Amino acid sequence: MCIPVPTKRFESWEEVRGLVAHFETGDLPHAEWNHGAHLTIAFWYLSRLDKAQATERIRSGIRHYNDCQGTPNTDNSGYHETLTIFWIAVVGRLLEESDSNRSELESVNQLVETYAGRTGLWREYYTFNLIRSI
Repeated sequence: MCIPVPTKRFESWEEVRGLVAHFETGDLPHAEWNHGAHLTIAFWYLSRLDKAQATERIRSGIRHYNDCQGTPNTDNSGYHETLTIFWIAVVGRLLEESDSNRSELESVNQLVETYAGRTGLWREYYTFNLIRSI
């Protein structure tokens, strides 16, 4: 069951660009680095780069951001490869299926509204023990 959580609806594309810029420099406030922000970052790269390049930018970007925030990237904290790849697939599928008449702003807002409150979606596909072992 999904618990509704407040999601940030972007009012402008400049807001999205600002989030990406602060993520890339590592100074996005930690409180703002929520699941909706993760999804937005994935949307940004996947809509601009091929999947391999986007995946590498997301992967290295999260590690860099965590380093800047003092969050260790260990087996128990920080970056998690399997979960990152899972969410890249979710965002990629949404991009493939999205209406070509919809603006990027509308698409990213749809993504955040649909998935920001579903952080545990991966549990429908993986067990906790499997995720923890990878």
